[in-house]
Amino acid sequence: MFVLVQKLKEVLYSVLPIILIVFLLHFTIAPLESSLLIRFLLGVILVIIGLAIFLFGVDIGITPIGTLMGNVITKSNRFWVVGVSALVLGFFISIAEPDLHVLARQVELLTTGKLSFYSLVIVVSIGIAVFLTIGFLRILFHVSFNTVLLISYSIVFLLALFTSKEFFAISFDASGATTGALTVPFILTMAISVSAMEKNIHSLEQDSFGLVAITSIGAIVSVMMMSILNPVQSLGGNPDMLINQYNSILVPFVSKLPKFALEIALALLPVLIVFVLFQYFSFKLTAKQFNKVLKGILYTFLGLVLLMVGINAGFMEVGSMVGFRVASLESKWFVVLIGFILGLVTILAEPAVHILTDQVENVTSGFIKRKLVLMALSIGVGLAVALSMLRIIHHGLELWHLLLPGYIISLWLTFFVPNLFVGIAFDSGGVASGPMTATFVLAFAQGAARAIKGADVLTDGFGVIAMVALTPLITIQLLGFLYKMILSRGGSKKND
Repeated sequence: MFVLVQKLKEVLYSVLPIILIVFLLHFTIAPLESSLLIRFLLGVILVIIGLAIFLFGVDIGITPIGTLMGNVITKSNRFWVVGVSALVLGFFISIAEPDLHVLARQVELLTTGKLSFYSLVIVVSIGIAVFLTIGFLRILFHVSFNTVLLISYSIVFLLALFTSKEFFAISFDASGATTGALTVPFILTMAISVSAMEKNIHSLEQDSFGLVAITSIGAIVSVMMMSILNPVQSLGGNPDMLINQYNSILVPFVSKLPKFALEIALALLPVLIVFVLFQYFSFKLTAKQFNKVLKGILYTFLGLVLLMVGINAGFMEVGSMVGFRVASLESKWFVVLIGFILGLVTILAEPAVHILTDQVENVTSGFIKRKLVLMALSIGVGLAVALSMLRIIHHGLELWHLLLPGYIISLWLTFFVPNLFVGIAFDSGGVASGPMTATFVLAFAQGAARAIKGADVLTDGFGVIAMVALTPLITIQLLGFLYKMILSRGGSKKND
């Protein structure tokens, strides 16, 4: 119970800045209807409770499965077992990722079903599974992380030449959305186990980072391949689908509950089946341990249902409406300013970001303080959201104009930064694009695109998750470069 209360506190701190911003805007420049505001508050309550229960379920259910599977892989000491396990588990875990569900649901709504929820989730999950396998094999065959990054992003940039604008934005957003609260802990626990097969402490430290980054590239590649192999004339739909067509306060919540319960049950069912099969053939857990994992899966299910209902019935709707109202003001620069503030505070409130900052301070033995890392990340993400808003206002500024130089700089820095920081930096992109970015900030951007004349909700409204996932790649590596300089100066002084 104590752990669940701690999770509630963490989630509350994450959502609190959003609540304060919404009410501040409501009483100043972007007033909202009372029914919409009440739905938002109900949605917030469900999001807080649901996300807390979900994270608790992941801790006692999903993460232990990842650890157990990692142990099975380690004991087998066979490459083909690693490959098959990564393919199967990567696919099933990705299918259940809530951030991916949010993105896929938004895409389905905006394209009026031309790009369906299930097609996007399945295609992205295939990409995640393939690149998770590549990431594991990289560790076992001692392939440089930098080499895999360069080859993978070269493929991405090549595919981008043949990808439509709509799919380009969705593919990079999918990359950030897949590395969420369910996928990341599972991948990291398995990464540690696979790295341990090398029986090398130095290898374990470095190879435990970077797998999330490699895996997320699979989402980009798979969606781009989807665009090339199955081209659609136009994905354009009805931007008004962003807003719920309900006057009632409770009807949206009640009507969405059965749909999401069935959807999430189907998503988690393969994970449950795999766990039960491995328990019978391999794990051999005690009855108490087995029941605890089953309870964790049940908590994960209940939390996900509450979370998805809260997000879709009230939370994101207000984000879209706030973005629309702010972007409708005479001065369009307000939407850029609010975007910067949103990026600034949401990243500060993400619990996973605080874990990352502690991690950087520990590996540098206190040379790089966590407050410095937090400041760099928050400014970077604030600028990412602000640039996304600027792109909506100025139609000549396209997403690739920002992403291409950003990734070139990120890859260039890998040649000058310690390998450990490269892995942490590319993993931190997934950490930064957390639940608040995938929900409220995404909805805010789409609402702004709806209000700006000449903007397209698909090509301009999407892309904000991609921008948020990009900036930590640069900021963390710059800190790594600073750490390297500090060490080299310390060494030169000792020599003197």
